[in-house]
Amino acid sequence: MSAIGSQLLETPERRALRAAVAGLGARYGSAYYLARARAHEPADELWAEAGKAGYLGVNLPAEYGGGGGGITDLAIVLEELGTAGCPLLLLIVSPAICGTVIARYGTEEQRRHWLPGFADGSRRMAFGITEPDAGSNSHRISTVARRDGEDWLLTGRKVFVSGIDHCDAVLFVARTEDARTGRLKPALFVVPRDTPGFEYRPIPMELVAPERQFQVFLDDVRLPADALVGDESAGLLQLFAGLNPERIMTAAFSLGLARQALGKAVDYARTRTVWSTPIGAHQGLAHPLARCAVEVELARLMTQKAALLYDAGEDAAAGEAANMAKYAAGEAAARTVDQAVQTLGGNGLTQEYGLAALLAATRVGRVAPVSREMVLNYVAQHSLGLPKSY
Repeated sequence: MSAIGSQLLETPERRALRAAVAGLGARYGSAYYLARARAHEPADELWAEAGKAGYLGVNLPAEYGGGGGGITDLAIVLEELGTAGCPLLLLIVSPAICGTVIARYGTEEQRRHWLPGFADGSRRMAFGITEPDAGSNSHRISTVARRDGEDWLLTGRKVFVSGIDHCDAVLFVARTEDARTGRLKPALFVVPRDTPGFEYRPIPMELVAPERQFQVFLDDVRLPADALVGDESAGLLQLFAGLNPERIMTAAFSLGLARQALGKAVDYARTRTVWSTPIGAHQGLAHPLARCAVEVELARLMTQKAALLYDAGEDAAAGEAANMAKYAAGEAAARTVDQAVQTLGGNGLTQEYGLAALLAATRVGRVAPVSREMVLNYVAQHSLGLPKSY
């Protein structure tokens, strides 16, 4: 973003946050991040320093140790870390999804127990919603919570749960039975990682990331009454309180990847000389990179709009904008990384430049947390008023 554009669209505080986080990310960089990822180790040093500086909890209430800001601020943190080569996936999960849901709907005891740790980095929480047979259809979730006296018994399966092995607990989406109608409705439960009956296994992935993916098996996991987050009868509303920030943060994740790749490609095109001319002087390379810059900037603007709408409490408008931002950023990142690899040629596939690892990472923004096809279904139905296709 140009200096003039930044001054018009962001407050001085947010410009300062962006600069400070960029400085932190630059001290670690992609070499640190990729080394941790290839060793299947978490980026704990960066996470701890970001927490100490207050960056992990910028969106959380100040009375619980947070910065008192919003998703707009947290998206800046993730975008700038990603641009510096350190796209921390758990920023989407722990402070954005779980932190938002607990801050808005948790009990006072739940807030005091979890939010200060989210803010300073000493506690992390994963999020489990996707199931083997449900896919993008949250209405088909089969993980069920049933009452047993004062307790709950949780049974089901989840897949693609990020970073369980380094989290203290998981916020699971389950379904409970409505006592009046007998119908199942969504509800949210915090399950500590060491709870009996809670088993998790890694899923072999081609992603190069410090956070591994897991499948989860829940076999009559007994939970106390206070494991339930929020009102049992308002589960869908509470669920979407976390899903809109998830889409906005996924857009910021994709934008960080795109800006990282574009920066490397532009630097290379300026200095790589063939036949006495830098390759960036040739329109065959210059124009594709310029198109990527345009698409990235458009996606950034859409992401800012979505975040600002969400922070303003405009949930309906934020839902539309969050889906559009997630789509735009995912597409821009995929095309930009592909063009960056093409610009570097064979060097684009070496570990030295770190671009090849981004090829798989950009697919995250296209398929998660909801596929681009489902985003287009949403826009067709809700924005354009077309008939539902599924």
